[in-house]
Amino acid sequence: MVIAYIRPDKNFAPVHEQLQLINSYAVANDLIIDDEFVDYTSQNKRLEDRKDVTQYFQSKNQATLLIYDVWVLTTNMEDLIQMFSCLLKNEFAVHFIKQSVIMTQQSSVMLVLGLMDQLRQRLQNDSKRVIGRPKGSRSNSKFDVYINEIIAFIREGKSVSEMARLLNVSRSSLKDYIESRELKQVAFGSLLMTAPKDAEEQVINTITCPN
Repeated sequence: MVIAYIRPDKNFAPVHEQLQLINSYAVANDLIIDDEFVDYTSQNKRLEDRKDVTQYFQSKNQATLLIYDVWVLTTNMEDLIQMFSCLLKNEFAVHFIKQSVIMTQQSSVMLVLGLMDQLRQRLQNDSKRVIGRPKGSRSNSKFDVYINEIIAFIREGKSVSEMARLLNVSRSSLKDYIESRELKQVAFGSLLMTAPKDAEEQVINTITCPN
């Protein structure tokens, strides 16, 4: 079973950006997404208050989990340790798309620590960041709810006019949305950069030690 897990956050990456890369990754790697979990709970909520998430993952076993980045799971280091432990215990294969690495029970300890340290560094850097929308980020769109349907239509070869009629939306607005979100590239898996052969080593090399 292949699961796409998305957790939107205005200070990290909104839904459409995560969906872009997840869908493109799935196409590029011949993966068919069986289920999609969009977690709208606040990033401030601890794992003990996210019962829908914990129950969902506990009900799965030996699944393939596609996520954009480590922070999608949680922005609390204690919760991250518990989530990593439980996902691996349930034999999940977790694909971190941004890092181009896959975490499984057979992964090296250094890879797991590297992923954890990347989150630690991100949170440390974000605590110093100026409040406001991240540079270059896009606002949400009313078309975001149709993104999977639009991607499917593109793969089927439907024109923008056909898609607009089926969704009962403006053709010009839909065309702008498809172009701004690069959905044609997403639909055919061409949005992703080629994964480096030393992706795991690159993650490990990002670990920083105190001076």
